[in-house]
Order: sequence, then structure tokens, then C-alpha cells
Amino acid sequence: MSDKRHNIDVEFFRQLDRFTFMVRKRVSTAYAGSRRSIHSGKGLDTVGYREYYHGDEIKSIDWKAYARSEKLYIRQFEEDKSLTTHILLDSSKSMDYTGGDEPSKFEYATMLAAGFAYLVTKDNDKFAISTFSENVEFSKPRRGRKYLLRTIERLETTPIGGRTDINECTIQYGKAIHSRSLVILISDFLQNPEDIDSAIYRFSDHDLILVQVLDRSESSLEIHGHSRLIDLESGEKLDTYISEDLKSEYQKKLTDHVNHIGDTCSRVGAEFYTFTTDIPIFDAFFHTISRRKW
Repeated sequence: MSDKRHNIDVEFFRQLDRFTFMVRKRVSTAYAGSRRSIHSGKGLDTVGYREYYHGDEIKSIDWKAYARSEKLYIRQFEEDKSLTTHILLDSSKSMDYTGGDEPSKFEYATMLAAGFAYLVTKDNDKFAISTFSENVEFSKPRRGRKYLLRTIERLETTPIGGRTDINECTIQYGKAIHSRSLVILISDFLQNPEDIDSAIYRFSDHDLILVQVLDRSESSLEIHGHSRLIDLESGEKLDTYISEDLKSEYQKKLTDHVNHIGDTCSRVGAEFYTFTTDIPIFDAFFHTISRRKW
């Protein structure tokens, strides 16, 4: 386990203030549109009436309408529907990797997670940032900037270690989500494709975003010649010769892997983004927000 302090720069929050974070419209019994829905009883704005049905609350009856028509009507109001955002952040050992002067994958991923949470707080909605590797470290959804700051402080000292078991962890976390939500998975997604597919399908009923974070040296293999490769999660070492043919084969397999994830996301209506840690964090957010379906 790595228990070093992570450098999480949130200066880009000021730039994010120019944007409003909205979830795309999706037909749902839990929420619709920009989280406005029609309910009977108390609310914000009257949008109409419907006939009284057995089981409706008596106090919801509009007696003035009854006096005019001698029929029982329920006044309907438009209410705000709050939306909970669940952010799952990969904290396995592979996320501790950095190939140069850029932030580690975990630090970059944490800035993304914090940025999403910051945008959610603009609507005063609940959010939780939970970390996972072989198991999930659960965080309870709450509201507010103070909670966000406490969350960032916690993430600065989050231990990094273990393998990524995205299938088991999404099974665990799925049990903690009790209504349709915005679910954001942030990882390097360098796992078994079948396990990633299972995670995607498991959350496919939610508004789902996957964000892949890679180091530039992973997305474009630049080393050449005799090299020692180390698996950060298992500690296994491999001495090999990196030839141009091997680099081409690696690039093809990585491209196929990323395309596979993107295709699965497309089938369920989820969004998928890939960023390398040398991309300015605000640019990553600008790309994500500008592509959201409204």
C-alpha cells in the first residue's frame, strides 16, 4: 500500500464556475429533464389539475375547484427532483503510476472526480466519491462545499494499493444505490474486458459516464530496446526487448481494448471519455461537458 500524500490541485474550480452541469434528459420514474417533475400536493408551481382517486391525500383536494364543479380535483405542482451523483474512483496500485513530471493517474483522476463533485454542488445535489480496488471504500452521499473540501482532504491521503476488481466492486456499490442516479466511473480500465462490460451493464439503468485516465507513456509506447517492465499491481517483472513490431502490436491491442469499452458504452447509452495525464485538467472538463447530451 502506498500512503504518500497526493497532490490535488483544485485551482481549476474557478474556471468551472463558467459552466452549469446538467444531466441529459432520460425518461425515468425517478427524474426527468433538468430534474423537474410533476407531483400532487405541495410544490413550487401549479401546472394543472387531475381528478381525485381513492388513496389520494384528502388535504390535496382543491375545495375551490369542488365548489365550482362539484367534483373532486387534486392540484398538481411542479417540483424539483434532486439527483444523487455517485463517483467511483479507482485507487488500485496501477493508478499510482506516472511516467514523467505529470501527476500520477490517481492524482489526475481525483481532480476529475473533485471537479464533477464541484459542479454537482452548484445545484446543491448530493454526491459521494468512493474509492475502490479489490473492495469499495464507501462514502455516504451528502451536499455542500464543506463536504467537498473534506472529501478532497480525505483523498489527498487515500492509500493506493491492490488489484482492480471492477466487477466485484460494482456489485458491492450497486447495492448502495437506491434510485436512478448519475454514476461516474473513473479508472485506467486496464482490466479484463468482460469485467468492464459487466460493470457497464450493471449501471446501465443510470445516467452513466466512464472516464479512462492513462499516462502518456501507456497510451503511446515510446520506450525502445532492452527494458524491464513491472506490473504495479502484482509486482511481477518482465525483462524484454521492445521492438517496433512489439510497439505496433501493443498499440493495436490498446486501441482494440479502448474501442471495445466505447462500443459497450454506446450500446447502453453511456458516455466514455479517455484522457492522458498531460492534458490540462480544465481541457478535459471542457471536452466532457461540451459533448454532454442535453
